[in-house]
Amino acid sequence: MFELDPAFIPTSHEIGDLGLCAARLQDDARYPWIVLLPRRAGLRELEDLPPAERAALTEEIVAAGGAVRALGVASGRLVEKLNVGALGNVTPQLHIHVVGRRADDPAWPDPVWGRGGARPYGPSELEAALATARRALGLAPHP
Repeated sequence: MFELDPAFIPTSHEIGDLGLCAARLQDDARYPWIVLLPRRAGLRELEDLPPAERAALTEEIVAAGGAVRALGVASGRLVEKLNVGALGNVTPQLHIHVVGRRADDPAWPDPVWGRGGARPYGPSELEAALATARRALGLAPHP
């Protein structure tokens, strides 16, 4: 049975479930950023998924990229480049980061990891970002 690694709870917010993955908004308002976690137990690497689910994951990464771009539009910071990464060095549960980047963002052109402290979303900003991401991913609004 799939269980979300507890490390994701304080650093991200639930967007909703796609066909394969749980989608979460990374709690760092400096970047439009979605984390996808395939809802399968014990996954650590992409190779742990059967081929059909790897293909589904690719489609969900593309969908998350569209949602990240929508977050950029909503914040007035258009995404110039999508970064996609499945590192897992700190949290080994298979997860994929989809991050919107711009030439004027705080870490450009370097990776976002380890570059300054995250700036958590404020309450109204978080609500708007989650609504934008859910709409872009075709997910129902949360009550």
